[in-house]
Amino acid sequence: MLLQELMAGGDARAARVYETIGTCLGYALLDYRQFYEFGHLLLLGRVTTGAGGDLIANRAREAMQAEDPAAAASVTFHTVPEREKRHGQAVAAASLPAIKA
Repeated sequence: MLLQELMAGGDARAARVYETIGTCLGYALLDYRQFYEFGHLLLLGRVTTGAGGDLIANRAREAMQAEDPAAAASVTFHTVPEREKRHGQAVAAASLPAIKA
């Protein structure tokens, strides 16, 4: 919560933390694509709340674009309303596809 408060107050240090998280996420997604086929990413969790969450998503896209433009173009980032981001596990569970026997 402190990081979000600092970000809301315009603290440049907080912005750099969010930028770092986003850059790491972008490179991690490129690594995951070596093992998993995916075209959609649902960003959840309290860390994605507020302006910091937008910064994370934007930096992740930028990192992917810089390293592999085709991969970046093939992944769509999705978010949920601000209130629901804090309930990430429940939203993730509710969004899982049904497994047909």
